Amino acid sequence: MVHVYPHDPEAFTQGLVYLDGLLYEGTGLNGQSTLRRVDLETGEVLDSRSLPDQFFGEGIAIIDDRIFQLTWLSNVGFIYDLMSFEQIDSFGYPTQGWGLTYDGTHLIMSDGTPTLHFMDPETLEDVRTLQVLDQGTPVHRLNELEYIDGVVYANVWKTDRIARIDPESGEVIDWIDLSGLLAHGDAADRVDVLNGIAYDAVLDRLFVTGKLWPNLFEIEVVHQGE
Repeated sequence: MVHVYPHDPEAFTQGLVYLDGLLYEGTGLNGQSTLRRVDLETGEVLDSRSLPDQFFGEGIAIIDDRIFQLTWLSNVGFIYDLMSFEQIDSFGYPTQGWGLTYDGTHLIMSDGTPTLHFMDPETLEDVRTLQVLDQGTPVHRLNELEYIDGVVYANVWKTDRIARIDPESGEVIDWIDLSGLLAHGDAADRVDVLNGIAYDAVLDRLFVTGKLWPNLFEIEVVHQGE
């Protein structure tokens, strides 16, 4: 653990992206779902857009001047202008919506199963799907996603582990175990699961948080044997 930042303990974090010194966060729960722009250092919410009450917000991804946000059970996602947060379009998908990231070519979506969906960012249609396996065993409940240096990072719901996934084969390369991470931050009575991965490509910083967590953590991944 490198550094601890404040995080809104009321934010049910479902999506997290770092861009140009700011965090962009999608939060969930019906009636409480938002899209936010957040100051990294202070945790202050600089801008926020609420989703209609019937939608449970999920993962987000940024492509150029657009933000894409999934919803859980409604089979619909939204596209917003990056600066104004004004909705400019919507799109449908047949599965549940969980996590979302962008690999420079495709949007990658998780749906709570071992399947990742690679979507054309213009048509929002599946280009291909990928089954994620850990030594031959399907990895269920893939959640929030981040694409970092050719590898897909995925929270696994109800665990303290992040899977690092080969986006070509679907094989889990290795795991990041974050058990006990929250003990390094502020005590909190009402916290939920680890969920939220963001990466600063310029300064090579990796950030993680969780649903209703009072902190966001910058972490350094140490591989076994190092």
